[in-house]
Amino acid sequence: MDVLQAIILAIIEGITEFLPVSSTGHMIIASSFFGIAQDDFTKLFTIVIQLGTILSVIVLYFKRFFQSLDFYFKLFVAFIPAVIFGLLLGDFIDSLLENPITVAVSLIIGGFLLLKVDEWFGNSEGTEISYLTAFKIGLFQCLAMIPGVSRSGASIVGGMTQKLSRTTAAEFSFFLAIPTMLGATLKKSYDYYKDGFVLSDDQINLLIIGNVVGFIVALIAIKSFIGFLTKHGFKIFGYYRIIAGIAILLIHFFVQKLTII
Repeated sequence: MDVLQAIILAIIEGITEFLPVSSTGHMIIASSFFGIAQDDFTKLFTIVIQLGTILSVIVLYFKRFFQSLDFYFKLFVAFIPAVIFGLLLGDFIDSLLENPITVAVSLIIGGFLLLKVDEWFGNSEGTEISYLTAFKIGLFQCLAMIPGVSRSGASIVGGMTQKLSRTTAAEFSFFLAIPTMLGATLKKSYDYYKDGFVLSDDQINLLIIGNVVGFIVALIAIKSFIGFLTKHGFKIFGYYRIIAGIAILLIHFFVQKLTII
């Protein structure tokens, strides 16, 4: 991975992490295009740069982090399913991170669901999150362990199924990203070193660059997304996912045909 590739991946992460379009899926496609998707450092990079996007949430919602302890307990309850499924399915999830077809199919299926989610749940106006609701949102978030599903999309829709408003569901999804991404980063870093890899100075610099770029881009993306979601809902993201998924399948099929010829 070179500096330009790191910057491009970080921009993709910053834009897509909090949108219901799957940041992991987009980074898999981009890294596959660069020919570095199977590299162990690339897999680490795509996880660790999420720390930059976490920081953007903390900066934008700084005052909200001084709420009651009840707020943190609910985040912890919502985080529990990700811990359990992440530990149980870690190797299987890693195997999916190299497969653009999985991403494409997930994008298309999720896209069709997003076209209907406003019709099904868009009239909800709830703002109170119970412990049971938090846990159910955490279960929905686990669907995003399949590349292409979208962590934010799954958790936001999960909140809306529990009669939360789009804005409340989206903001809780942002907060839930903090323990989820931090946990994923720590686990991936531990696995990386356990497998005998050591970061070089150049790789450390790439991680720093990726986090800084991801932080800046995510600041803009979060503010823009909340405003857009409140006014327009999910349909545009559904259409985007469907188009992107079909394009990935066509490109993959076309490249394979060229290879065979």
